[in-house]
Amino acid sequence: MREAQEVQVWQEWRARRSEALTAPLGPLSVTGTHWLADHPDGLLPDIPGRWRPAGESLSLTRGTGLTVDGRPYAGEALLSPDTGGPAASRVAAGRRRLLVLRREGEWAVRVHDPAAPARTAFPGLTVSPWDARWSVAGRFTPYASTRTERVANADGRERGLGLGGDLDFRLEGHEHRLRVAVEADGGLWAVFADATSGSGSFRFRFLRTPAPDAEGRVRADFNRAVLPPCALADHFLCPFPPAGNTLPIAVEAGERNLVEG
Repeated sequence: MREAQEVQVWQEWRARRSEALTAPLGPLSVTGTHWLADHPDGLLPDIPGRWRPAGESLSLTRGTGLTVDGRPYAGEALLSPDTGGPAASRVAAGRRRLLVLRREGEWAVRVHDPAAPARTAFPGLTVSPWDARWSVAGRFTPYASTRTERVANADGRERGLGLGGDLDFRLEGHEHRLRVAVEADGGLWAVFADATSGSGSFRFRFLRTPAPDAEGRVRADFNRAVLPPCALADHFLCPFPPAGNTLPIAVEAGERNLVEG
C-alpha cells in the first residue's frame, strides 16, 4: 500500500477511535467501579438497590428507580456479568448504565454516566503523526498453552494476565520482543512500556494487531498504539505490562497522553 493510502487508512481509523472514546457510554463516561467485597452490606455509593453475590449470579433487590432489561424494576433480579459493553448492560438508572463485572470470582458494578466530567471536559489527546518507520513486520510464535502471569493493575490490585505467545519484530535497527495475549478474533494484544513512558507518553500503552497468518506473520503498527482506559478516566482496572514488555527505545508514535489543560 502506498504511503498516502496508509496515511488515509490511519486517519480513518483515528476518526473511529475518537468517536468511540467520546461516545455517550464510552470509556470517558465511567464514574466508578464498585467492588462488592468492599461493601458487605450490599449498598454501593450513589447507586440504588442492594447488590449481593448469590452463587454464580449477582442478586439485586430494593432497586428503586432502576430498570432491568428496559422495564421498571421490582423484587429481585439475578444478574450475570455483562459481556456486551455498557450499551447492552441490563441495569440502568436514568441515563446511567450499571455494568456488572466479575474478575477472578469477585463481583463489581461499573457506572457509565454520559454526563461524567471526564467526558464533558475531555481535552483531547496528543497523537504523533503517522510515520512509516513505526509500522513493521512481525512474527508471532504461540506458546504451547496460555500462560497466566500475575501483574499489578491500575486499581492497585494484582490479577492474572493471560499470555498466548511472543511477537518478534525489528525497530530502530534492533530485534525486540513483546509477550502478547491472543484475542477472540485471533488478533494480538500487547501491554507495553518504552523509553518515553512516564515522560513523553503515559506510563504504558496498548497495541493491537490483526490476526497473524498461517506462518505467524503480522504487521505491528505502533502508529496505532493507544492509551489504556485508565489514562482517560479513573476506576478502570488496566493491567500493567508483564515482565519483559518494556522496550528500551523511545516509541514516539501513536497516542501519547491527554492534552494538558
